[in-house]
Amino acid sequence: MQQEQIWDAGAAQRYDTPGSGMFAPEVLGPTVGRLVQLAADGAALEFAIGTGRVAVPLAEQGVSVTGIELSVPMVEQLRTKADEASIPVIIGDMATTAAPGKYALVYLVFNTISNLLTQDEQVECFRNAARHLSPGGRFVIELWVPELRKLPPGRAATVGQCEPGYIALDTYDVLRQHVVSHHFHFDESEQARLYRTPHRYIWPAELDLMAQLAGFELETRHADWAGTPFTAESRSHVSVYRIPPMP
Repeated sequence: MQQEQIWDAGAAQRYDTPGSGMFAPEVLGPTVGRLVQLAADGAALEFAIGTGRVAVPLAEQGVSVTGIELSVPMVEQLRTKADEASIPVIIGDMATTAAPGKYALVYLVFNTISNLLTQDEQVECFRNAARHLSPGGRFVIELWVPELRKLPPGRAATVGQCEPGYIALDTYDVLRQHVVSHHFHFDESEQARLYRTPHRYIWPAELDLMAQLAGFELETRHADWAGTPFTAESRSHVSVYRIPPMP
């Protein structure tokens, strides 16, 4: 499926879960707090801004935020929270679309770089970030660590999450580094709702090489937005890359 088909009007209406899940204060608080520090009084550009989950509270903290977003329905949902003057958004894909001006910070959260399904597109995303940054500017990526250690020989799927009313299964194509996440939502009836999202997973070392190709240096890597040390057991990471400042 194309990303435009996945992030349609139905997905935009389901996406926001105020106060819970990705929108829970304990999730958003550290994310926004860290981004405020990294913006350091400069302007920020969010790739795949979506419905404004991060951009809206970041703008409320005084950061000037612009977005790039492929899905028109997601932007329409954002517009119920902030107008174009408050958070400008350019419609287009994050690998090639340009926003006006230069920024101190470009950020890409919640595994979204993996929505680009080829290595070439992911490299172009880094290059697009670099084009938008002033010297010394930073590109921040939040991304999960591929869980192939959970995949025994002969198996093609892992259980990503299991809780009342919801099961997530990930099916892997290890030759192409592709994974499809299958999200099953169910209740007491015999019916279940299924949503699928395809991804190309990226190892941290591969991500670092993409950054080098675009002129970045790795500045920090932590296991989360609160600064927990990144280890071999970490399931995700927040990596901060920097364009070298002018000599």
